[in-house]
Amino acid sequence: MTSKELLYIEDALGHENFMKSCAKKTSGKLTDPTLSTYMAELEQKHAALASKFLNLL
Repeated sequence: MTSKELLYIEDALGHENFMKSCAKKTSGKLTDPTLSTYMAELEQKHAALASKFLNLL
């Protein structure tokens, strides 16, 4: 894997971790149970994507 590819994966991993943390914070603040559940699902989705990026390394 080239250094440019590694930088791309590192950047994508950072974005996924950021989205995961934003979804978690937002899910905890929402009072609507439907929206809160949706944000929790997004958190899980971004955690899975971050895991996939880590597996590339």
